[in-house]
Amino acid sequence: MKLKNSMKLKLISFLLPLLLFVPPIQADSGRSQDLGDYIVHYSALPTDVLQADIARQYGITRSKFRGFITVSVIKKTDSASGKPVKANISINATNLNQQNKALSLRQVEEGSAIYYVDDFRVANQETLNFKLTIRPEDSHKKFTVNFRQQFFTNSP
Repeated sequence: MKLKNSMKLKLISFLLPLLLFVPPIQADSGRSQDLGDYIVHYSALPTDVLQADIARQYGITRSKFRGFITVSVIKKTDSASGKPVKANISINATNLNQQNKALSLRQVEEGSAIYYVDDFRVANQETLNFKLTIRPEDSHKKFTVNFRQQFFTNSP
């Protein structure tokens, strides 16, 4: 099922300010995965691309040496509008040297929208493999989403 325009607008209103100044090489960072009854939207970017007021609003530290991740879980509905749902999400981020990053997503609610965010330290050209284990609050099923993101700190 496809998301109704109102749900798309809510997602865009959250993600657009976050992605406003994303360098072209990282523009593919906003992604989604269809998990049957749910769609998971996720993005990982360097925090220095965020506008200062947006970073402050979400408690994210802006720095070229920090990255952030945002995750949202949308339940598909019969009306195709989709409904944001709370979820238990565990996250594991590992670099190519198998070093783990300690991440703990915090929940952000804006009206009916529900997001999970965190920020973390990154090095220039560091590639992180993310593994999200997601259990929507209204489900007993667990889902896994894996993705990889390389970060550039714009330093020599």
